[in-house]
Amino acid sequence: MSATTRTTLRRGLVAAAALPVLVGVLASCGYGSQAKNDEKKVAAEGEKLSADTVRLGYFPNLTHATALVGDQEGIFQKELGGTQLKVSTFNAGPSEIEALNAGSIDIGFIGPSPSINGYTKSKGTNLRIIGGSAAGGVKLVVNPEKIKTLDDVKGKRIATPQLGNTQDVAFLNWVSEKGWKVDAQSGKGDVSVVRTDNKITPDAYKSGSIDGAWVPEPTASKLVSQGAKVLLDESELWPGKQFVITNIIVSQKFLSAHPDVVEAVLRGSVKTNEWIKTNSDKAKASANAKLKELSGKALGDKVIDGAWPSIQFTDDPLAATLQAQADHAVKAGLLKEPDLVGIYDLKPLNKVLKAAGKPEVSDAGLGVK
Repeated sequence: MSATTRTTLRRGLVAAAALPVLVGVLASCGYGSQAKNDEKKVAAEGEKLSADTVRLGYFPNLTHATALVGDQEGIFQKELGGTQLKVSTFNAGPSEIEALNAGSIDIGFIGPSPSINGYTKSKGTNLRIIGGSAAGGVKLVVNPEKIKTLDDVKGKRIATPQLGNTQDVAFLNWVSEKGWKVDAQSGKGDVSVVRTDNKITPDAYKSGSIDGAWVPEPTASKLVSQGAKVLLDESELWPGKQFVITNIIVSQKFLSAHPDVVEAVLRGSVKTNEWIKTNSDKAKASANAKLKELSGKALGDKVIDGAWPSIQFTDDPLAATLQAQADHAVKAGLLKEPDLVGIYDLKPLNKVLKAAGKPEVSDAGLGVK
C-alpha cells in the first residue's frame, strides 16, 4: 500500500468516525429532534376516534352560527382529529329529522319544535338533545305604514316560516295571549297567518302580500333593510330574555356507539361559542363567509350588522324554555300533550363543560333517567 493510499484511508476513517458526532450535534441543535416531534404531533392530530366519519347537519342561517363558524374555522375538525367531518345543510327541520332517522346524518343543529316533534313521533327512540347553541334572534317586523302598535296587528297578514315550526308556534301563542282567535291549521282568524318560506318572505313583503312577519334572523333584518320596522323582539316575552332557538341533537344509536365522537363535537361547539363571544367581529365575518360558500351570496353589511347582536350563543339548551314551547304548541292544537322526559342527555356536555372549567347546565327534569 502506497503512502498516498494510506493517507486517503486514514482520512476516510476519521470522517466516518466523525459522522455520528456530526449527526449528534445536528440533533442537539434541534434538527433531528424537531422532525421526531413533528411526526408525533401529526400522528396525534390525525388519530381517529371510534368512528371513521361523523356526519353533521345544520341550516345556512345565522341562528346556526355555531355550526357555521365551527365548520368554517376548522374547530370541529380539530377536535375530531383523524375522524372525518362530513357536513350536510338543510332548509327545514322536518327534512333534517328525516335525515337523522335515515342515518344520513349523526348529529344536527336544529330548532326546538322539530326536536320535540321528532322525539314524540318516534316515541322517544330516535334522538336526544345533547346541548344548546343559540338563543333569541326572532323578531316581529312589520310595515310601519300599516302597523304602528302591537294592537294594529289584528286583521293583518303576518308571515311565519312554516306550519308548526318554532316561530309559527310562538306567534300563535302570542296571538292567543292577546285574546285573538286564529285557526292554527288554516291560519285564518283575527290575524291571517301566512306560512311563507324564509327565502321568499322578503319578496312577499316587497310585493305587499304580507304586512309583516314573525321570523328568525337574518330574515328579520332583510325585511328591515326593505323598510320594515321591528315591532317586537321575542326575547322580551321570556323570563331572563332568553329562549332556545337552536339545539344540538344526536341519533341515540350514534350516541351509544360513539360517545367519544359526540364529546369531540361538543368540545368543538363549546370552543366555537367561546371564540364567537371573544371575537365577535371575526366570528360574524366567518359566519358570513360560510353563508357565501353555501348559498353563493354573502349577507349585506346592513343585514348582518342588524341581525348579529340579537343572537345569543350559549352552550345551555335552556331546557325549561323547550318545555314552555311544547306547552304553547299543545295550546295551539298543533301537538298532543307530549312526554318529554328523556329528550335530553346532557351528561356528555356537562363532562366537557366541567373539563373546561365552566358551570354545568340543567335538563329541567327532562333528562334520561
